Amino acid sequence: MKIDMEGTLMEALGIELVKMTKGRVVMTMPVDERTRQPFGYLHGGASVALAETAASLGAAALIDPETELSFGLEINANHMKSKREGIVTATAEIEHHGRTTMVWTINIRDEEGALICLSRCTMAVVKKR
Repeated sequence: MKIDMEGTLMEALGIELVKMTKGRVVMTMPVDERTRQPFGYLHGGASVALAETAASLGAAALIDPETELSFGLEINANHMKSKREGIVTATAEIEHHGRTTMVWTINIRDEEGALICLSRCTMAVVKKR
């Protein structure tokens, strides 16, 4: 699957695809001026954007692009630890692959492996009109 990041939120936040296999996506994001909140820590919204991006790419790889589309239906996130700089890595794994929905678990960890954010994202699968 070719991913055009130009002009997307991925480009704006510095999100990069590391690896994608069936049912698993790994992506990184810097903790820098693009992704910090005003107090100098990783913005929870940036973590959620990274999580949903990983789940969305994973879901897109599992549908028939000729006849189906996938969209984020619901996402939640528990922010476990703060971070001021460096890189975070999201690993998204499919938990449920149904006909009309998919559920993904996304763990976001820092360079030392500490859990920064735990997220779950439900993706809707719809027929193209």
